[in-house]
Parts: sequence; structure tokens; C-alpha cells
Amino acid sequence: MRLHDSPVITIRNLEKSFGTKKVLQGINLDVYKGQIIGYIGPNGAGKSTTVKIMLGLIGEYAGDIEILGENIRGGSVEYKRKIGYIPETAELYDNLTAREYLTFIGELYGLDYDEADIKAEKLMELFGLKGVYNSRISSYSKGMRQKVLIVSSLLNNPDILFLDEPLSGMDANSVMIFKEVLAELASQGKTIFYSSHIMEVVEKISSRIILINHGQIVADGSFEQLKEKSMEGSLEEIFNDLTGFKDHKEIAEKFVSIVQGV
Repeated sequence: MRLHDSPVITIRNLEKSFGTKKVLQGINLDVYKGQIIGYIGPNGAGKSTTVKIMLGLIGEYAGDIEILGENIRGGSVEYKRKIGYIPETAELYDNLTAREYLTFIGELYGLDYDEADIKAEKLMELFGLKGVYNSRISSYSKGMRQKVLIVSSLLNNPDILFLDEPLSGMDANSVMIFKEVLAELASQGKTIFYSSHIMEVVEKISSRIILINHGQIVADGSFEQLKEKSMEGSLEEIFNDLTGFKDHKEIAEKFVSIVQGV
């Protein structure tokens, strides 16, 4: 990041409530070109809510968000042409083949059919799925479906990629390929916003880690900076230290004793 670079994502005083529950309590954040952001926190901390607001999936909120220089409050879809999204769970059209689904997604992003088809087939081949490119998605395993989602999120060559547990169900070789893909995209100036509970992966791929707890950012920095702040070794230990969760061993012991009837 160069000092004169403008942020590709700017969040100011972001607040969101669902009924009486305040989920986000004043998020302020600048994200820059080429960063891989690991966005982590306990369940209910506000991670998915933040991402869904940025994607335009949740409309009512307090505060301001600019993405690629555009304030998203007006409901414009222009910035969405330049982003990709892999949700934690997605409903794919099971009765379509991968070819039909991916060319449909490509055309939604403004690609013509042939361009989307060629690109999708080549990406599916690199994931070892060329042989089932014309098979119905209903015949796919969970990991294969996840690969289709990954391909669909990259067809438009996005400037920002939002990922919510993107490795769910994928085999080890595919995970290694995808981690290298993310590193290569970041090296070319793409921005990755990565939300996950798998601390080991976040620790390895992120250039910057943001920890959110009770709707507020409680830590922001590289893994090394976070390690210095909390004096812990692994990201999982840092996570537990900064969120105040220290009962995992005691709970585990009680769990096992109940299982064993002790």
C-alpha cells in the first residue's frame, strides 16, 4: 500500500440493529487495494452483517460506506459489477448444468455467452471438473458445488472479492490451489475480504486481520502485530484472548465427562 492510495472500501460509523439488538456499534474501516483482509469474530459479532451491508443485501443502516469511490446508500448497482461474492451457503440451480449456470452468471455480469463459456470451462478444468462441466449440479458433491461458486465469483474479474467461509467442503489440493489464487490476485492489486472461522487459514493468507467482537473492532493489524499486542502464539489463542473466551478447555473436559457418563 502506498500512502497516496485511496481506500477501495471506506466505512464510517456503521451501525445496525435488528429489533432491539444492536449488532454493529460504530465500525470505522479503510481497506486498500491489494490487501487480503481476514475479518474474524465470534458468532453473532456482526461479521456477516457487515459483509451483507457492503453487498447491498441489507439496506437499512446508520453510517456511510463507499466502495470503489461510490457511496452505496443510493442503491446503485454499478459497483457490484466490480465485485465477486462467495457466500457461506448458496442455493444453486440444481436442475442446471454447470455450463448453463456459469454462462448465466457471466451474462448477468455483462459477459457475452461465448466469453463466459470459454472462461468458465477453463476454470472448471483447473479445478479438475471439466469432465462434469455439462452435468447437472444436482449430481455434484458439496466440494464440487463450492468450486462452482468460486468460479462464478471470478468470472467478471472483480476488483474486490468477498469470501464467507469459501473453503467449505473442498479437498486439500483444491484448498492449496485456491489459497495460491488469492495470493496471486492480491499481488495484482485485487482486494480480498475474507470472513472465516478457520483461524489457521486466516493466519496464513491474510496481510491484515480485523477482529470484531460485540459489533466493534477490537483488533486490527498483521498477524505479527496482533501477536505482539496479546502476547499469544497462534491466531486462535489471540482470538480467545481478545474476545475474553478462556473456558474452552474446561468446557471440553465437562463435555467428555458427560459423554463418558462420569
